[in-house]
Amino acid sequence: MSAEQKAAHREGTAETEARRRGEAESGACDKGATDKGSGPTAGRNLLFLREEELRLAQDLLFFGYRDFTAGADAILGELGMGRAHHRVLHFVGRRPGITVGDLLAILAITKQSLGRVLQPMVEDGYVVQTAGAADRRQRLLTLTDRGRALERRLFERQRETVMAAYREAGSAAVEGFRRVMRGLMGAEARSLLRSIEDEPAGRERAR
Repeated sequence: MSAEQKAAHREGTAETEARRRGEAESGACDKGATDKGSGPTAGRNLLFLREEELRLAQDLLFFGYRDFTAGADAILGELGMGRAHHRVLHFVGRRPGITVGDLLAILAITKQSLGRVLQPMVEDGYVVQTAGAADRRQRLLTLTDRGRALERRLFERQRETVMAAYREAGSAAVEGFRRVMRGLMGAEARSLLRSIEDEPAGRERAR
């Protein structure tokens, strides 16, 4: 083979490799678009990023949260409580023995704000505080039987709403919903969520 033929052969091989790489990258892009949207066209055109679509997302979040909380709000209202009390019940129930510091981090509120909600719940017998075994300065929070009963009642009311929505939407939509909700969270919130998910047996042990 002459020098010119060898050069032409090398150029042809390079062109073939470049074409293969381009096809592979194109396929990866199409797959990513399919995964992130309802199909390749939705991913490429990014129609869901138009302003009216994003405003619709705000509307969906508002009305979805309004009706998700409505049933629990009614129960809490009968007891002279509100959503702040529900959050304490929920997260202390999810992580029995949670420290006050960790609860403050999850709720993203001040110690004074938490105290205004937590102290009456302790006095009314919904939450019990104990000192930490390693650090006596720590305050560990656990639901009492009364607190667990109320938390369960609230959960079962909201469970009905979520189950109905999940059944109507189907498993693929549920997974998409979870991905979107995680995407709305910042890094700190995702880390806190993982810490809760990593302790699924804690709630049952506390019963």
